[in-house]
This record gives sequence, structure tokens and C-alpha cells, in this order.
Amino acid sequence: MPVDLEIVSPEKLLLSRPVDMVVIPAAEGEMGVLPNHSPMIVLLRGGTIRLYDGDKVTEKLFVSGGFAEVTGQRVTVLAKEAIPVGELSKAEGERRLAAADAEYAAADKNDVAALDAAMDRQQSARAMLEAAA
Repeated sequence: MPVDLEIVSPEKLLLSRPVDMVVIPAAEGEMGVLPNHSPMIVLLRGGTIRLYDGDKVTEKLFVSGGFAEVTGQRVTVLAKEAIPVGELSKAEGERRLAAADAEYAAADKNDVAALDAAMDRQQSARAMLEAAA
């Protein structure tokens, strides 16, 4: 019995299909979801979503962050953006990292929210570079 996976961006439904397992980049670490998983909502960090059929990865998508809703039969990913790993550009990852580094350097060090947002963008850009390699 597979898990129904949907990946949605602000613009459109990007993917909707059953998978045997999906691994998502939860804020606390990689999280595998199989059928009958406990229901939860998790924050996503920048990273790669891996789709499995059997024991093989059949597809990889980079997400820059978002949320995932998990039920026993379904995983719905609400991604800020989702890009197939094959379409990632190392140059774009480097551009994003430079911009995030500059944003962090310019941020008021007493503004915790601004620092957290800049660090999230840095982590996401590093994850994009890693996935593009």
C-alpha cells in the first residue's frame, strides 16, 4: 500500500503520485514517511526530497523550505519552491549563497528574526549547491 504524495508550490501542483516511501528534509533532520505514519505537520528546511519505489530512489526534488502535512495515507508538501535536482544550477546556488551571506552580514545582530531568516536562506543555498553537485 503506497503513500499518496503531493508537492505544491505557490504557483501550481508540481507532483501527485503514489510512492512506497518519501524522505523529506524536515527542520529537525531527514524524515522518512511510509504508509500508516503518525499524523503531523513539519517545517521543512532547504534540502532534497527523495521519492522511493521499492528500495530505489526514482526522483529527487530540491525544496527551499516550506511545510509538510503527513497522515497515514498521504504526504502533502507545501514548498516555497521545488526544482527537479537535474535542473539545478551550481551557479544559481552560489549566487543565492552570496546574497544570503551579504544579507546576514548586513543584518542588525540584535534582530533575531532577521538573523534567523538570513541563516535559513544560507542553509537553503548550501543545500542547493550540495544537490547540484
